[in-house]
Amino acid sequence: MTRSELVDRLHSRVPTLTHEDAKSVVDVILEAITRSLVADSRVEIRGFGSFSLSYRQPRVGRNPKSGEKVQIPGKYAAYFKAGKEMREGVNSRLVKRESK
Repeated sequence: MTRSELVDRLHSRVPTLTHEDAKSVVDVILEAITRSLVADSRVEIRGFGSFSLSYRQPRVGRNPKSGEKVQIPGKYAAYFKAGKEMREGVNSRLVKRESK
């Protein structure tokens, strides 16, 4: 699902929101998650999952075309872990779909 699909779905499920308002709501939520991660905080949404930062150590990689060694710097990456309710909900729906 893309951001625009999420905005469209929110707009269709909450008829009192205009499309622009739905876009603003999605933007505010995503911005709040991003700001919390930048502030080195963990974000937890009960029943959905949690976002945290993970540090990737610097390493030596290879250029796939030339095979030349390339130094890859360390960096932070956002990490999402699905919550128990989400995992169980997705799993039960997939199991039902596969059994048809």
